[in-house]
Amino acid sequence: MNRKRLVILTIVAALIALFFYFDLGKYLTLESLKANRLTLVHFHETHRVATAGIFMAVYIVQTALSLPGAAILSLAAGAVFGAVMGTVYSNIAATLGATLAFLVARYLFRDSIQSKFGPRLSRLNAELEQRGLNYLLFLRLVPVFPFFLINLGAGLTKLPLRIFFFGTMFGIIPGGFVYCNAGASLASINSMREIASPRVLGSFALLGLFALVPVFYQKLKARNRKPGSGEQQ
Repeated sequence: MNRKRLVILTIVAALIALFFYFDLGKYLTLESLKANRLTLVHFHETHRVATAGIFMAVYIVQTALSLPGAAILSLAAGAVFGAVMGTVYSNIAATLGATLAFLVARYLFRDSIQSKFGPRLSRLNAELEQRGLNYLLFLRLVPVFPFFLINLGAGLTKLPLRIFFFGTMFGIIPGGFVYCNAGASLASINSMREIASPRVLGSFALLGLFALVPVFYQKLKARNRKPGSGEQQ
């Protein structure tokens, strides 16, 4: 590992250690958000640009470092900025933060992992290069894997950066709006489970399946073109 990579890794590790050392996670809870909502709204009314900038900076750092609290930050965005603008700010910040996490994973670990597991990853990399957007949209829409794992895992593959960026940006809009919309009615929320209800999760799963329809169609079409297939007989 060269000096530049070592410096980046040290900075990342130090920031994560500081987050847990000062127990900053205690501020990223539903109870804390409800207790400080009026203060945050008042600050936004008097410092609109600064509030948006600070919020997005915090969200970007949280996502880039794969720290807990993304759901609470999305709720806070809805509570302070409203459902629509909260979704916009959250989406931009989450996309930028996820992209940074993607780049860090690729810059620090991809070469070593590719050299060790290259043959095993070749098929997965080929699929991601050809149909990566559809797979990524599915993963973003259906909460099967944690958000941060997708960021880091994608960085270890050959998925193009532009596909990751736009796939993330569009893929997280539905989920982001659900949380920001809930945050706009923060007083009525008593637990996080009330937001991610089975009905909401089912809707995300359906959207995810629609994202994979082109993949299934292409695979079926390619299979029917093979010699000996039903259409060739």
